[in-house]
Amino acid sequence: MGKTLENKKKIVADLKTALNESTLAVVIDYQGLSVSEITSLRDKLRPSGAVCKVTKNTLMNIAIRDDKNWQIMSDLLEGSSAFLLIKEDFSSAIKAYENFQKTTKKTELRGGVMEGRLLQGEDVSALGNLPSQDQLMAQIAGALNALTAKIAVGIKEVPSSLARGLQAYANKEKDDKTES
Repeated sequence: MGKTLENKKKIVADLKTALNESTLAVVIDYQGLSVSEITSLRDKLRPSGAVCKVTKNTLMNIAIRDDKNWQIMSDLLEGSSAFLLIKEDFSSAIKAYENFQKTTKKTELRGGVMEGRLLQGEDVSALGNLPSQDQLMAQIAGALNALTAKIAVGIKEVPSSLARGLQAYANKEKDDKTES
């Protein structure tokens, strides 16, 4: 039994909403994956905030038709397509997909779209090699902590240097009086 027109309109609306919330869309060929394997992929993507949508290419074409940021994705729509829609932490999501792909060896990364640009598979993999959002936050926190420590040492050093200078001057005055 086919989908009704109302069901198709709802699917397209859901796709548009998911795309509007995404910064990166990755297209994979999922042919040969079982339902449990697709569920496993979705579970692996969930912690990064990404979702995996499996839908007909024609419905995705309708969803991206009027959106300049996503129209270029039509070049990737052929065969059995699944869409990884990634909101923010694309590094973690891509790593999760690559780990899944190494395990199953059944999917193929076709490419992706980010900010209206078509990305080849290598480009998407390069994005996965960037530090994750958590790693970047830790690096920034570490840098800020080191900076505040240096400032604190510098601020503490000013009164100490002044005190040593005054003490040296007082000792010099005392030595000058004892020599006379």
